[in-house]
Amino acid sequence: MVFVGVLDAENAKQRYAGLKEVLAGSNISIVDVRTDNTDRVRANSNAADTLVNVPDIAGMVGLWSYNGPAILSAVKEANKVDKVKIVAFDEEDETLNGIKDGAIYATVVQQPFEFGFQSMALMAKILNGDKSGVPAGKQIFVPTLMIKKAEVEDFTKKINQLRGRS
Repeated sequence: MVFVGVLDAENAKQRYAGLKEVLAGSNISIVDVRTDNTDRVRANSNAADTLVNVPDIAGMVGLWSYNGPAILSAVKEANKVDKVKIVAFDEEDETLNGIKDGAIYATVVQQPFEFGFQSMALMAKILNGDKSGVPAGKQIFVPTLMIKKAEVEDFTKKINQLRGRS
């Protein structure tokens, strides 16, 4: 089951398309997509309803940041932590803690610090007359990261430093 605020938002479309692409040819099928119109209470109830209406669900994917914690809460409440794999997006504290605890399998994160840092570093070079860092396609791609249990401690330390947390 896939969960998202609204499916017609560009980031939701792209994430969902990527998910379908990765699953193509596997023995995993997507049962449905549940939207919540960015209502966190509805996100929680969508996840809980899924666990009741599809009791043998094997995996739940949240495409927006708050979906991971909503799914985690419902899965814990239903005592299905060891039965349902959860994959989330973004680095909400509850998501990272869920990975540490083993209740969430992984989360896919962007690197917004790198967006800003690389932009400013390139701009400084350009302002000093050096355009060698501008790629032919005029775009620099900052890769997303997959954070699983093995990476979560280091990632959490790094993200907390960037956020100004100790």
